[in-house]
Amino acid sequence: MDDLDTLGYGVADVALSHEQCDHLAASLPMVGRGHGGVRSLLFHPSVLRFLRHNGLGNYLWSVTGRDLVAVKATLFDKTGESNWRMQWHQDRVVAIRERMNVAGYRAWSTKAGVLHVEPPASVLAQMLAVRLHLDDCGPDNGPLRVIPGSHELGTLSDQQLRDCVTTGDATDLVLAKGALLLMRPLLVHASTQARVPQHRRVLHLELAPREIISPLQWQAEIQLRRAA
Repeated sequence: MDDLDTLGYGVADVALSHEQCDHLAASLPMVGRGHGGVRSLLFHPSVLRFLRHNGLGNYLWSVTGRDLVAVKATLFDKTGESNWRMQWHQDRVVAIRERMNVAGYRAWSTKAGVLHVEPPASVLAQMLAVRLHLDDCGPDNGPLRVIPGSHELGTLSDQQLRDCVTTGDATDLVLAKGALLLMRPLLVHASTQARVPQHRRVLHLELAPREIISPLQWQAEIQLRRAA
């Protein structure tokens, strides 16, 4: 997938059926009123089944050439009761099991009892987000907006981020139900409120090669499977 390297994102040439999406969506918790998503779904039975399916592992191996572990799973949704927007940003924080003094790791924090840290850009560049669209996401549903190629700029200061958004050519990612979007965490992205609020459920997964944060350890991880 050349787009992943050049643009920082790409749509997989594999997809889930509408029936598979409906079954998965029905099994996941509902996003509550006033909330944008449900976090900590990595060990939800339906998410585990999806992650451990050989088809997913095989496909991601074909794209990255590396064995990956899933380290985070979040369900996002937009409805009339919870029609949120997200400012331009990069995904730069990961959940870690134990704090250690390792060069390049900064901005330690604790969120909901879980230790987080910002790793070096060289680590984030090897990570991958997979966004499974459980509903159609058209131009009126508050789709993800990205600045193509911005992942190559490394970690950006607030001013650099503003400059990137000002000079960049923002693209709305309109995707059909069942589509899998792959993106690099350092890709500058945002999301507007939906003009026509209705379900826009996205299962957002973060993956990485297990060893890239050594000697630190991921707070939680699920090994992806692939055919031998």
